[in-house]
Amino acid sequence: MMVINLLGLVLIALIVWWFWLYEPNKTIVQNSEVLIEVKDGVYSPSSIQVSASQPVTLKFIRKDQSPCAETMLIPSLDISEQLKLNEITQITLLNLSPGEHEFHCQMQMYRGVLKVV
Repeated sequence: MMVINLLGLVLIALIVWWFWLYEPNKTIVQNSEVLIEVKDGVYSPSSIQVSASQPVTLKFIRKDQSPCAETMLIPSLDISEQLKLNEITQITLLNLSPGEHEFHCQMQMYRGVLKVV
C-alpha cells in the first residue's frame, strides 16, 4: 500500500514538472534568422529570443505529415502561414515590440514562444 502511494506521488510530481515547470532550452538569435524544425509533435527550437532592434526571419521546415503541423499561427502578430511538407517557409518580422509572442498550430498542440527583448 505504501509503495502505491509513493508511486502516485512520484507520478504527480512528474506531471507537475512536465506541464508547468519544464522550460525548454531557448535559442538566442545572434544573426537575423533562425531555422525551426516542425517534427514529431514539436517546434525545435520552441523558445526563441530576439532583439527588438533587429528584424528577424523565422524559417520553418515541416517534416511532420500530421495535418496539425500544416498551419502555424502567431495570433499576437496576426500571422497565419501554411507550412508545406519538406519545404522552408520564411516569415520576416520587422519592428517587434518587447514581449512574448506565442506561436502554435491551429489546434495548439505544437507550441513555441518568441521572446523579444
